[in-house]
Amino acid sequence: MTTTSFDFPGRWVEGAGLVLGPSLMLAGVLLRAGFDGFFPEQLAAFAENPALMTASYGAFAVGNVLLWPAVIALVRRVWAVRPRWALWGGVMAMSGLLARSFHSGVGHLAFQLVDVQGAGAAQRAVADSYGAFHPFHPLSPAIFFGWIVLAVGAWRAGVLGIARSVALALTSALPIGVLKGTGPMSVVAVLGLCAALVPLGIGVLRDGPAPRWWAYPLALGVGVAAVLLGTAG
Repeated sequence: MTTTSFDFPGRWVEGAGLVLGPSLMLAGVLLRAGFDGFFPEQLAAFAENPALMTASYGAFAVGNVLLWPAVIALVRRVWAVRPRWALWGGVMAMSGLLARSFHSGVGHLAFQLVDVQGAGAAQRAVADSYGAFHPFHPLSPAIFFGWIVLAVGAWRAGVLGIARSVALALTSALPIGVLKGTGPMSVVAVLGLCAALVPLGIGVLRDGPAPRWWAYPLALGVGVAAVLLGTAG
């Protein structure tokens, strides 16, 4: 049997994830920097500034999802020299991305409660259910430790220098949970993520030929169609 090997998900997806993922998360964090970090104030901020808070949490959520090809890009490069660090760092970091996606979904529902029932009712609902168990909760340690393990692996494998490896490890300081606002450590953590990954992403995108001309309108058309279909339910 013939086995075909290829680099999934490919240079353009990896490069886009490395550049856009951290950048969108930084935009999301900065957009809500003017409000207190705990959920009652976040819900009150949504009631007063729904467009701003929707943009903030939307950008953060999309950036978090786009980090999955970024993690794979790092894992593939670390694997060649330090496979165990790549394995465990990649598994934990990817698990953390899934947990953050779950938190984003809960936050989105809470914002819809503000629209439907008002900020007070939404705050009571979130407060009364905040500690409820869910299978994703045990992944919280992975959110914290995954970036540290991956950063050590990237340093030991020579993929990132010591400064950018430390910057990547700082991502572990990003607050965990539902409706987390912006504090000083949030900004430091996401700036570290940008410093570590964006230059690598630019290098990945430059390392090869550009896409065919028709790839750009095709990608735009697929994106617009996906948005329309998703909005239609």
